[in-house]
Amino acid sequence: MKRFLLLCMSMLLVVGIIAGCSSNNKESSSSDTGGDADSGNSDEVVTLNFFQFKVEIADQLQEMLKEFEAEHPNIKVKLETVGGGADYGAALKAKFASGEKPDIFNNGGFNELELWKEHLADLSNEPWVDHLLPIGKVPMTDEDGVLYGMPVNLEGYGFAYNKDLFEQAGITEVPTTMSELQVAVEKLEENGITAFAAGYGEWWVIGQHLLNIPFAQQDDPAAFIEGLSEGTETFVGNKHFEEFKQVIDTEIGFGNTNPLTTDYNTQVTLFASGEAAMIQQGNWTENMIYQINPDMNMAFLPIPLNDEAEANAIPVGVPNNWAINKNSEHLEEAKLLLDWMVSSETGQRYMTEEFAFIPAFDNIEPAGLGALGESILEYSVAEQTIPWTWFMWPDGANQDFAAAIQEYVAGQIEFDEVLEKFQATWDNLK
Repeated sequence: MKRFLLLCMSMLLVVGIIAGCSSNNKESSSSDTGGDADSGNSDEVVTLNFFQFKVEIADQLQEMLKEFEAEHPNIKVKLETVGGGADYGAALKAKFASGEKPDIFNNGGFNELELWKEHLADLSNEPWVDHLLPIGKVPMTDEDGVLYGMPVNLEGYGFAYNKDLFEQAGITEVPTTMSELQVAVEKLEENGITAFAAGYGEWWVIGQHLLNIPFAQQDDPAAFIEGLSEGTETFVGNKHFEEFKQVIDTEIGFGNTNPLTTDYNTQVTLFASGEAAMIQQGNWTENMIYQINPDMNMAFLPIPLNDEAEANAIPVGVPNNWAINKNSEHLEEAKLLLDWMVSSETGQRYMTEEFAFIPAFDNIEPAGLGALGESILEYSVAEQTIPWTWFMWPDGANQDFAAAIQEYVAGQIEFDEVLEKFQATWDNLK
């Protein structure tokens, strides 16, 4: 399974090259009324409710939707963004419970697909499917082969590092193992440079992205996860989860003060302003980093668990998907918008130049990427990637995992208790 995921991720990015992923709530609308997707002459105007979580592209997405509205004057789009530190999943459930069901919303796929499938429209026969790269289909395709979502993009993450600060500290080789990473952070400290901007105040940073590393480094991540649910595998005694302690200790030991109260915005700002040399985040931070520091010289290095060759890899995958409410009163207009986003020249330009996304489609040139996007491509072409696994975890486990990590960092429990809490969480929620 691991080899399959890695191969898919590498192949899709190579194909893409050849063919040439704060607590903000933002709501905006050009109009409260809006028309028929196929008839520009109709007097009827419809409004699509678009509910999404990627706060880092909220402004650019609104601008893109304005251009869509200009091309389709009978369709208006009301955009609402809930993400960053806010719990998008809980907010989406609240929307459905209150009867304010959005027309277009996010779904992570895998377990999340099964949880929401009764509400999702079948997108298998949409025009864009012909250009969808293989890995893009996996999260939102059910066992019957029905596709329920369109991938937002491809993303990767790791330790993004400031090349200039590394050079200032005399670090000439990019660390790819735990031992090399520890040597590097000591050099940074000797030169008065804080090594890490640690955002341990955000549950998803540590309980999802960071904790994915020991899951993804298993010989067969999918089999390991299945084994946890069947009782044949455990966190306690697992080599990679025991090694995970050193990752936390290194980041906290050489990181910023007050990591437990450091949120996403603060974390990214610390890195972008040069107050820390590394940050555990992904290429979705590029826009914010460049806004603060247009001249940032950066790339990714892995989050290594040990000194093995396999440690030199970064997680790459589909961060999330666009899904459509199958009971939407404006189903065809919603489908039209999704297709326009990836097939029109305007939509493709926003994806690559404004969002700085790595596209999951073979008809969109992955051009205009920033330094972090380019770094992800390099790892992917070199087949140095590992999968994203948290969509296969029990619903809600990631926040419980984060709470256990935070207790450890606060000195309230020992690390062996962290693993015991992980196990208890899995057993209770599986």
